[in-house]
Amino acid sequence: MKITYWSDYACPYCYIGETRLRNVIKDMPEFKDEEVEFEMKAFQLDPYAGVHATGDTQTRFAKKYGISMEEAGDTIEHISQLGRDEGIDFKYATTLFTNTMDAHRLTKFAMEKGDKELTDKLTRRLYAAYFTDNKELADKDLLLSIAVDCGFDAGEVKAVLDSDKYHDEVVLDEREASRYGIHAVPCFIICDYALQGAQPAEYMKSALLKAMEKESSKVDESQGMTCGPDGCRIG
Repeated sequence: MKITYWSDYACPYCYIGETRLRNVIKDMPEFKDEEVEFEMKAFQLDPYAGVHATGDTQTRFAKKYGISMEEAGDTIEHISQLGRDEGIDFKYATTLFTNTMDAHRLTKFAMEKGDKELTDKLTRRLYAAYFTDNKELADKDLLLSIAVDCGFDAGEVKAVLDSDKYHDEVVLDEREASRYGIHAVPCFIICDYALQGAQPAEYMKSALLKAMEKESSKVDESQGMTCGPDGCRIG
């Protein structure tokens, strides 16, 4: 089974949703002998974000959603707990929001190499760099270090990061999302079945079974926790 999903490395629900989906699959006997391939598609929450963080997450939340600092802190902690519930060392409060284009370009490079295991390892490391280690994902030295640790060739990675290679592929992913009516992430396409947002585990399980049975070929109208260019669903 192939699962294609649109995501951004700075999206908390993307990290939570993908991890939850993997956990659900791991616990489903129906997938004991099923090979599952994850393919990530790029979706930048803010293509115009800078290369350095300009403020802390709590202040940014309060300003973006028009809520108090206390409310922002409570919301961030709630989201962090959702991540911890999935086994992630989730530290959303101290994330450093920057541009993610280079992280997505690096992912495209990894995918072109054709080693799915290494690509999965890279995507997980990039999520963790942002939400656990609280690094700036626009830092090319950081991206180089992560890629090399994952097993990619340093010279090849540096050549990619020092160029604009794979930029167009990232943009094409985002245009494809728009054509499909995907305006917030995560969005998982499982066979022909679309699962929107970081849905509850039981809902994910149901969607996986429907996909296996090929019961649906349309996007499900139900939407879980997502983030888009205008922000995340925090209610």
